[in-house]
Amino acid sequence: MVYRVSIYLLGMLVNFFGVALLIKATLGAGFWTALFVGLSDQLGFTVGIWYALFQFLFIFANGWLMKQKPEPRAIIPLVLESLILDFWLEVVFHDFTLLQAPFLLQIGALTLGITLSAIGVGIYILPALPRAPVDQLFLAIASRFTLSLRLSQTLVALTTSTSALLIGGPVGLGTAAGVLFAGPIIQLTYSRAYPYYYLIHPRYKKRYELAL
Repeated sequence: MVYRVSIYLLGMLVNFFGVALLIKATLGAGFWTALFVGLSDQLGFTVGIWYALFQFLFIFANGWLMKQKPEPRAIIPLVLESLILDFWLEVVFHDFTLLQAPFLLQIGALTLGITLSAIGVGIYILPALPRAPVDQLFLAIASRFTLSLRLSQTLVALTTSTSALLIGGPVGLGTAAGVLFAGPIIQLTYSRAYPYYYLIHPRYKKRYELAL
């Protein structure tokens, strides 16, 4: 269990480091993050608090969409991720911004942010521990309304991005790039890391050694 939790937390840390870097690049954040940043700017509270509030609501929304009871275990990633997000934004990167930096440096930070964020998600899903409610939202909508996952994700992305734009959230190049490239990077990371994850997993490593 220690091994699984360590990989789980590592994925979260890498993911939200990338999210924070993407925000600080000032070229547009991911569509969910753009909404939370906009709400933070307009109404106060930290981005992590808005993240936690929406995630909490999604626990019940997902249960309703899937016609199931709300998943109480989703509280675990909700709390962890909101704390980690605020750690990067409010502690590590609190006084850091690339607003006045050269455009090429902003592009570099944006690219690195998207890449690390997606790699983090690919790592975080490896242990198959409870996932954040927002990660289940696309599946719940697709299931309830008989939509493809791609169409479901697109509809959520468009709705969230439009809402973020209306309240002044940082919608821009980074938002579009995240929608286009995050999915393939997550898939590539997961597929490449999956064999190594189980190769060094304490339970499976012993079986592997015995088979040699």
